Amino acid sequence: MDQARSAMSQIFNNEPHSYTRFNLPDNMEVDTSQVEMIQSSDMNEEVGENGDEGHLSHKSNRQPHVAQNFECTTKSLCFMAATIVFTFVIGYLTGYLVHKNKDLNCSCAPSEDDITHKTGAVPFMDWDDVRKLLGDKLNTSNLEIALSQLTSSNHRAGSPGDEDLGNKVITKFKEYGMKTWTDEYFVKVQDPPASGYNRIVFKNGSEEHPTGFLSYSASGTARGAVLYAHYGQEDDFKQLKNMNINMNNRVMLVRAGRISFAEKVANAAKVNASAVLIYPDPADYPIGNDTSLFGHVHMGSGDPYTPGFPSFNHTQFPPVQSSGLPHILAQTITTGMGTKILRQLGGRTQPNSWEGINRLGDESDVITVEVNNVLTEKRINNVFGVIKGFVDADRYVVIGAQRDAWGPGFAASSVGTSVLVELARSISDMVENDGFKPRRSMVFASWSAGEYGSVGATEWLEGYLSSLSMKAVAYINLDGIVTGQNGFKVAASPLLHSLVQNALKEVNYDKDKSLLSQFGKNNWESAILEPLRMDSAAYPFLAFSGIPSVAFRFHSGSSDYPHFGTNLDTRENLNSVTASQVPQLAVRAGQFAGHIALRLVHDHLLQMDLKKYNQLIRSHVVQINGKVKAVQRLQPQLLPKTLTGQWLVMASGSYNRVSSILTADIQNSDLENVEMCRMINDRIMTVERNFLSPYVSPIDSPFRHILLGSGPHTLKALTNHLDALKSASPEANAELFRNKLAQATWTIQACANSLAGDIWSLDNEF
Repeated sequence: MDQARSAMSQIFNNEPHSYTRFNLPDNMEVDTSQVEMIQSSDMNEEVGENGDEGHLSHKSNRQPHVAQNFECTTKSLCFMAATIVFTFVIGYLTGYLVHKNKDLNCSCAPSEDDITHKTGAVPFMDWDDVRKLLGDKLNTSNLEIALSQLTSSNHRAGSPGDEDLGNKVITKFKEYGMKTWTDEYFVKVQDPPASGYNRIVFKNGSEEHPTGFLSYSASGTARGAVLYAHYGQEDDFKQLKNMNINMNNRVMLVRAGRISFAEKVANAAKVNASAVLIYPDPADYPIGNDTSLFGHVHMGSGDPYTPGFPSFNHTQFPPVQSSGLPHILAQTITTGMGTKILRQLGGRTQPNSWEGINRLGDESDVITVEVNNVLTEKRINNVFGVIKGFVDADRYVVIGAQRDAWGPGFAASSVGTSVLVELARSISDMVENDGFKPRRSMVFASWSAGEYGSVGATEWLEGYLSSLSMKAVAYINLDGIVTGQNGFKVAASPLLHSLVQNALKEVNYDKDKSLLSQFGKNNWESAILEPLRMDSAAYPFLAFSGIPSVAFRFHSGSSDYPHFGTNLDTRENLNSVTASQVPQLAVRAGQFAGHIALRLVHDHLLQMDLKKYNQLIRSHVVQINGKVKAVQRLQPQLLPKTLTGQWLVMASGSYNRVSSILTADIQNSDLENVEMCRMINDRIMTVERNFLSPYVSPIDSPFRHILLGSGPHTLKALTNHLDALKSASPEANAELFRNKLAQATWTIQACANSLAGDIWSLDNEF
């Protein structure tokens, strides 16, 4: 219309002095009707030659009256005809310009994309069609090709093999039309000594030189009596303590499995052990007597020499170390070495609840442990590709897999990397050729240095924490997703439990059964759900960054896959525990991960169940309240009667109320209101982030989640602290407990306040 107005103004401004006047009598049938028109172009006929006289004059040779009337009538008709033509032309030009303006607006950008980005009104693909497309495109033949291309015998972090695999992944992403980029980091890790060796000497026996090692162990030599401590879990050490066994300066011999190497070493350090030896017991690890184990013992994730900071090149950071680095020696030994030591131990018999019939060791079972690992700097690369969303492109789901491994790493990394690449190909093809338009973006990430403690993933989180915690919708981990075929386990944020359940229902295990009916028919939560492990890359996303995360795996039996962290992690060995069904199981795993990811980018509102955290919070609150009363009854001098758990109860109630209100708002929301949907989704995304305690430093306690994290700020730690107060343990500190209780209480209340939304909607009953 602006162009039309401009054109019309130009047309009219060509003759700025023109005007037309129609004088019509009331009776249109009168013959004497007269039309008078005066225009600037005819002024010479009306104005006399003596323009300076300022008045109209008649020509001297006047014509007869009839001729004059005839001439006037003819002239008037001409003027009327010209006026009609003139008006028609103006109308035609106006309509043409307006219509052309609309066409120009339509042709400036693709109509669907333009409307989608502005209003979200473009019809999106039906969910059943999306699910069917993914099932058609993600198949065993394509996955087999990916496995053959991305399997490598040597791709330790920072090696040429690792870099070569990274280049293959980013080349694939580019072939699929994705926007790609690479992040480079310079991280410090421990490797075995380039010259020399680590060694152990038991009693007066021969010197042993294990080839396996544990990165980030303390260096030096320790000498002490061996004490067998089962799996090195907290409960194992509690049982030894209850037996009144002295653990100071003992060298702990523990079995691999059940918990991470780092947790075993941290538990041993708490009881003042001097060193830890970890061996694969043949009951758990049927890998032969001479197979070496590799791993790390950093009680955290990422580069421990830049805690809380990304390890970018030439960046100046203070000379600090992670609080999770151990101060005692740690070393893996082979099955043969471990069983040889175990057979020679004296002392008391192990607790009846432990597997096997072993003795614990006495003061004469002396061993010397020497660790000479070398700290080195490595350049690593994380590789990324993105499929951009069509409505909320700045909100994204991250799907990631580690690329490196200690040895062949077929189950540890090759399968996950292949599924990552195949998911990227399938979904890119859905967008390019089938009309699928995800509302939100999808980021595909290939991490390096995962074997050293999710270093690549954590460094990325540290580098972009402020934006990721607000814009990353969820993280889906693809590490170790196929380790067997007889079971299926999922570890996830409670916010994702309902979404996981739906995925289990809709993803087929075979033609006749879904994953849910195959593995969780009766009670899926008890059969399938498990806690998220600290050595999973999903753990720092959840507990460090506050991003809802999920990890999952096909497995066989209760024990871990025995070839992780060894040079025996090959396709042949994985085939032996999966009946050679690796591609088929990998496809099902990819469909499960893809189902969750696509649901999160397809729906108007995020499918996250806010009420799931109510149950978890309530269970902790009940335990803490009961234990507070018990301590006040048994140790009244430690906790006064004025201390009450009522504030914690009220904070829990506040979260319960606002989560119920928001759930009702979601059910009554207008899905076509894009702005309203975005506001609700942003409120949902604050929940996980607001469970991160703001009262602890990421350097001292990186996993700040008060419900699922690790450290003295968690609700679990409060419960343990109350147990220590109840037994009048020397390490118990009543004042510290009161401070931590207040901080945890307000963290929950602050989460409820944030979830309420507007400042005037806050719960003022607290």
